[in-house]
Amino acid sequence: MLKRLQDKVALVTGGSRGIGRAICEVFAREGASVIVNYSANAEKAESLVTSIKQAGGRAIAVHADVSSPADIESLVATATKQFGHTDILVNNAGILTSGSVVQFNEADFDRLMAVNLKGVIHSVKAVAPGMIERRYGKIINLSSIAGFGTAVPETTPYAITKAAVISLTKRLALELGPHGINVNAIAPGFVRTEMLQFLDNENDRARLEMLAKRAMLNRVGAPEDIANAALFLASDESSYMTAQVLTIDGGRTDFLTHSS
Repeated sequence: MLKRLQDKVALVTGGSRGIGRAICEVFAREGASVIVNYSANAEKAESLVTSIKQAGGRAIAVHADVSSPADIESLVATATKQFGHTDILVNNAGILTSGSVVQFNEADFDRLMAVNLKGVIHSVKAVAPGMIERRYGKIINLSSIAGFGTAVPETTPYAITKAAVISLTKRLALELGPHGINVNAIAPGFVRTEMLQFLDNENDRARLEMLAKRAMLNRVGAPEDIANAALFLASDESSYMTAQVLTIDGGRTDFLTHSS
């Protein structure tokens, strides 16, 4: 039986761990050749590539800091040299720092913007010409329900960047739609990843349980929950879907407003 991403090439930024790793695994299982981008942990990226190859898939690990246009150009050039082109781009790389407007740290915010927002722009700018030429492409941006306004203290700067990703997704869909390119986003709720590892220790178990209770399904998400949604958006099953944001949060109830 034909796999859902058979003969497709997928580039996943921040693909060595957490949600990105799960996406790489699912994509490879469904027939895609995968470029696993990483910025810091080469060992984890290479381990993932080895695992994919042992299962009969195709993958390479490539270092790049998404905040650097030069790094991203090199990343896409490597992907093109290895696999010929890029059909699917998943902008998953992101960072989380706590903070508020009252205690605003400009350096931290600049880094958040550089990775969470500009990283998306750099990556799209690098892959879009090839997608436009082939009149085919799937771009999936990882936002967050923080971008919709969840009532979680000390996340305002992060939320601003993720709200910007939602807006950028819609603008990219408008610009690239006439060229046969679908651009959508996923807004995860709390997902058990290394980024949120500080929430899962003995001293903070009560807080983790509280976060789970904020979801109607009474649990924190798993990376695979997001990866399965990404698979749908990357496949031709979503060919008439663009400029949309899929919320995968277990039915969170703690938004600043319920008017939208």
